[in-house]
Amino acid sequence: MHADLVGLGAVLLLAALVARGARRVGLPSVPCYMLVGILLGPGTPGPVLIEHPDDLSVLAALGLVLLLFHLGVEFPLEQVVGGGRRLFLAAACYIGLNITAGLIFGFSLGWGGAEALVVAGALGISSSAIATKLLIELQRLTNAETPVILGIIVIEDLFLAFYLALLSPVLSGADSPGALAGHIALSFGFLVVLFAVARWGARAVGGLIGSREDELLAVAAIGLAVLVAGLSDEVGVSDAIGALMVGLVVSRTRFRERVERIVLPLRDVLATVFFVAFGLTIDVGDLGGVAVPALIAVAVTVVTNVTAGVLAARLFGFNQRGAANIGLTVLARGEFSLILVTLAIAAGLDARLGPFVALYVLLLAVTAPLLAAGSRYLARVMPDWLLRSDWTYVREETISTSCTHLDQIRVTSTDAAACRGCEELGTDWVQLRLCTTCGHVGCCDDSPHQHSRRHAEEARHPVIQSAEPGEDWRFCFIDDTLVRAPMGRSRDKR
Repeated sequence: MHADLVGLGAVLLLAALVARGARRVGLPSVPCYMLVGILLGPGTPGPVLIEHPDDLSVLAALGLVLLLFHLGVEFPLEQVVGGGRRLFLAAACYIGLNITAGLIFGFSLGWGGAEALVVAGALGISSSAIATKLLIELQRLTNAETPVILGIIVIEDLFLAFYLALLSPVLSGADSPGALAGHIALSFGFLVVLFAVARWGARAVGGLIGSREDELLAVAAIGLAVLVAGLSDEVGVSDAIGALMVGLVVSRTRFRERVERIVLPLRDVLATVFFVAFGLTIDVGDLGGVAVPALIAVAVTVVTNVTAGVLAARLFGFNQRGAANIGLTVLARGEFSLILVTLAIAAGLDARLGPFVALYVLLLAVTAPLLAAGSRYLARVMPDWLLRSDWTYVREETISTSCTHLDQIRVTSTDAAACRGCEELGTDWVQLRLCTTCGHVGCCDDSPHQHSRRHAEEARHPVIQSAEPGEDWRFCFIDDTLVRAPMGRSRDKR
């Protein structure tokens, strides 16, 4: 017992230290936890701190339960509903492209139908934790495309519940089409029951777990999560579904914020055990055999993500930079991919799934932040026809919603077809810009005299709009960025 405690304590401490070092260079923590497990587990030559990964099975299961329970508690249902039809369509495009590509890739591996479904989920569902962390670290919270990114990952989280409900009967090994249909009906029936409880039984659940003391509230909430997760597993539905759905139920009670706050530290610790325990099961000797499939999977994910980013940008009228930001910010895979493969391994599916997903997640954990930070370079090579607009001069510019000068916009159209200042000087100009405060039309910054910028500086009118046919983008000279109102506050002109 003492040796087990020493090994577990040492592994967790080393995982924290490695993750702390990784965060200093902009890398996420989840793959660091996996890596520590791989390097210090029985499948890797060298020191072994935990000989038997099964010893951590209960703690790892609790980590999985709390991870999904907390996700359900913090699920912003109102934000998703308020995002409108375009947000759901953008999320559907993203999920559909990635899941379909993952399913095709999974079948091409020839490992089996159930394995293909696991691969599809692992390749199709991004890491909400890593994506959110990138938005914060890259200082993109006020970008115009950020609500779309958040909406996509939130809808992905909801989709996960349905995907797990579909996958669980397959993993259970139903021996006939009728049995499979029965298991699927049971899984979705379980979801319906919990949705109904969330809709109409939240007050009763709040009365069951509610307490003025944080200690008792935490014990009751976690007890309820573990109980429902266990019951869902007993009836043949994944414990992950039960944990996620009971979190949604708790999110509808008046104790939501307190539960979210007091469960978070325990979730972080036990989720770390889950990721480390997964790494402990990986034999490094198996990684070489899946290296080529993992590299191809990374390439497939990059292509489908960028494609989905372009489709979302077309829906919301973003430029190339916005499209690149959407596609590359949600590129990383993490906790959900590991959850799916953990369930697959427990169900006795192909043993290659574990090292394949581990290597795939590790590769994307390193490349995704780098690609997201360099989205400008992808925007530079995206053609204008992809986005149904001419963004030639501003394809790499960030579109921000934080500009405080939008209240000075009073003029949004003009019939002027020439720069009066250039005409008086007898010189040519490149493109025209409209001052949205007074209606002055001047030449752009690529023109010799930059009359639009000079007018803005002299008159202190900050926001201009392109006066070129087919363009309506706006730029703030003071903030030095493309600008638009936050999503939902005004109708897009595109």
